[in-house]
Amino acid sequence: MVMMALLALVTYWMVRIAPVFEPPGPARPATHEPDYYMRDFAVRSFDSQGRLQSEVFGVHARHYPDTQTLEIDQIRIRSISDQGRLSTATAQRALTNEDGSEVQLFGDARVVRETARDDAGKTLARIEFQGEFLHAFLKAERLSSDQPVTITRGQDRFTANTLAFDNLDRVVDLRGRVRGTLIPSAQK
Repeated sequence: MVMMALLALVTYWMVRIAPVFEPPGPARPATHEPDYYMRDFAVRSFDSQGRLQSEVFGVHARHYPDTQTLEIDQIRIRSISDQGRLSTATAQRALTNEDGSEVQLFGDARVVRETARDDAGKTLARIEFQGEFLHAFLKAERLSSDQPVTITRGQDRFTANTLAFDNLDRVVDLRGRVRGTLIPSAQK
């Protein structure tokens, strides 16, 4: 009897000191705090044949898990199309989505498509877009801005309040106060 009482007492004591497991609470919402950083970096991507498709350089980058975005300071992007056309983009700051298909450029934003030849062999003049904000859709080869922009194509120059550019269709839609200067090409 004493032995059973002692066993009951030990069992009672063990139950009292054992930790209580609580069911897991609701998942904490992700905060807008970076989960990783990069400094003085370069990221290169290649196609399935091993050809360079793009390079992204930056001074400082922060990844935000709640929005799945990457914010990059002093960004510089080099992109080479399947046809070998070089385009570059620079800005003081950029915000890119998870798969890198969209890039928003802030502060002294500049996108340049270098002189190239199209599929028919016709020369495509160098074209440069400048503004405080440019939104690039890389896979669709589109560029837009809801803020004033300056476009320089060869020696021609245009300014507008907003921009929508489709590189595949070669269509530029300028809105607002649009001004342009066209320089005639030299005839031989």
